[in-house]
Amino acid sequence: MHETRRKVLSVPARRRPLAIIGVIVLGTWLLGSPLAAQQDQPTNRPLVLVATLADDVINPITARFLIRTIEQAEQRRAACLIVQLDTPGGLVDSTRDITRRILDSAVPVVVYVAPSGGRAASAGLFITLAAHVAAMAPGTNIGAAHPVQLGGLPLPPPAPVTPADDSTGPREDDRTTGASAAEDKALRDTVAWARALAQLHGRNADWAERAVEESASATASEAAELGVVDFVATDIPHLLRLLDGREVDIAGTAVRLRVADAEVEMIQMWWRDRFLSAVANPNLAFLLLMFGFYGILLELYTPGWGVGGTVGVVCLILALFALSVLPVNYGGLALLAVGLALLVAEAFVTSYGFLSLGGVAAITMGGLMLIDSPVGFLRVSPRVVVPVAVATAVITVFLLSQVVRSHRRPPMTGSEGMLHERAVADEVFTLDDGSYVGVVRVHGELWRSMSAVPVVAGQAVTIESRDGMTLHVQPDIGERGDQGPA
Repeated sequence: MHETRRKVLSVPARRRPLAIIGVIVLGTWLLGSPLAAQQDQPTNRPLVLVATLADDVINPITARFLIRTIEQAEQRRAACLIVQLDTPGGLVDSTRDITRRILDSAVPVVVYVAPSGGRAASAGLFITLAAHVAAMAPGTNIGAAHPVQLGGLPLPPPAPVTPADDSTGPREDDRTTGASAAEDKALRDTVAWARALAQLHGRNADWAERAVEESASATASEAAELGVVDFVATDIPHLLRLLDGREVDIAGTAVRLRVADAEVEMIQMWWRDRFLSAVANPNLAFLLLMFGFYGILLELYTPGWGVGGTVGVVCLILALFALSVLPVNYGGLALLAVGLALLVAEAFVTSYGFLSLGGVAAITMGGLMLIDSPVGFLRVSPRVVVPVAVATAVITVFLLSQVVRSHRRPPMTGSEGMLHERAVADEVFTLDDGSYVGVVRVHGELWRSMSAVPVVAGQAVTIESRDGMTLHVQPDIGERGDQGPA
C-alpha cells in the first residue's frame, strides 16, 4: 500500500516543473496582452503621430514617406498627424502628390514649420497651405514659391496689363513667343494652385499669390499676422496645447481636436528611404555616374572581372535611379556621353590633346546642364563638375594609354615570347639530315635547336621560330660566347 501511494504522489511531482512553466507563460501573456496595457494607460488617450522632414528636398522619396505616414495615421485612427517641415523646395509633381493626399486625408494634418532656423520655401509653401492647421516655430520663414524654385523653367514675372485701345491689330505686348506663352501658363497655373489651397482653409490668398508671382517671403510672426499660418508655437508640447479644442473641417465634417494629453509618437523615415533620398542629390548623382565610368574603365585595364567592375556597375545603377527621380536635361546627359567618348578616343587617335580638351569641355557643360533646374539645391555645383571633368580626363587618358601600350607590347611568355630572343650555343652543332642540330641555352634553359648553317659552341644565335620542343635558330655571324673558340 505504501508503494502504491508513493507512485500516486510521484506523478504530480514529475509534472510540477511543467505547471510552473505554464503559469509563467500565462502570466507573461497576460502582462503583455492588450488587457494589461489597458490597465496601465487609459483607453481614451488620443494618439498623435509626428513625421519629420529635416532639411529634405521634396522628391518622390519624401512624397512616398509622407503619403505612407498619412495612411498609417488613418489606419491607427490617430487624433492628428503633425508634419514637422523644413525644406528648401522640391519638384512640382511630388508636391502635388503630397497636397492631394493631405486634402483627401481622413485624419487632421498639421504642418509645423520647425525647428527654429528652418523654412518652408517653394514647395514647402504649398504643403503648408494644404494642411488643415498650419503653424510655425519662431525663427522660421515661409514663401519664395516662384515656379523657378519648383524645378521648372525660369519664369519671368507677368507683364503689366495695359488698357485695350481701339486698334484691332495685335499689340506689341501680345506678340509673345510660344515659349513665353507656355511660361505664362505655367505661372498662372501655379498662382491658381496657391490661391485655391489658401482659400480652402481660409488663409490669405492674396499673399499666397504674391509668394508665387513676386517670390514674397515672411517670417513666422509676419505669416501669423498676415493669416498665412494659424499661429506660432515654440515646440511640440506648445503646439498641442494650441491645437486642443480647435475645430477643423475634414471632408465637410467639423472635427474638434482633443490632443492636450495625447500620446506623441515620432515616425522617422526608413533607412532605405533616407539612403535613396540622399542618392537623389544632384551632386551625388553626377559623382556616381562618373565613378561608374571609372569602375568600368578600371575593369578594362585589368584582366578578368573584379572589384572595379562590380563597384562601377553598382554606381551606375544608383546614378540611373537618381536621374530617374531628378528632372534630367537629356541634352546635358548626351554631352556627358560625348565627353566620355572623346576621352576614350584620345587613347587611340593622335590628336595632340585636342580630343581631351573637347572631352573636358563636354563633360563640364553636360554636368552643369544635367539637372533641368536653375535652383542651387537642384543643380550640380561647378565646384564638383570642373575638378571631376579634369580628373576624368587624366585618369581616362592614362588608363587607356596603358591598355593600348600593353596590347601593342610583344608577348613575353610562351612560344611568341621566345621569338627573336638571343641564345648561346651550348655545343657544336652537328649535321643531321641536311640541318645542323645542337643545344642552345636561353632563359637558363637548354633547348634542342636546328640551324641551316654551322654553329660553334658559345656562338650567339637568334631564335627564329619554334616547332614543338625544337627551336629554329640563326647564328649571329662574328659573335661568340665566352665558351667558344676565338
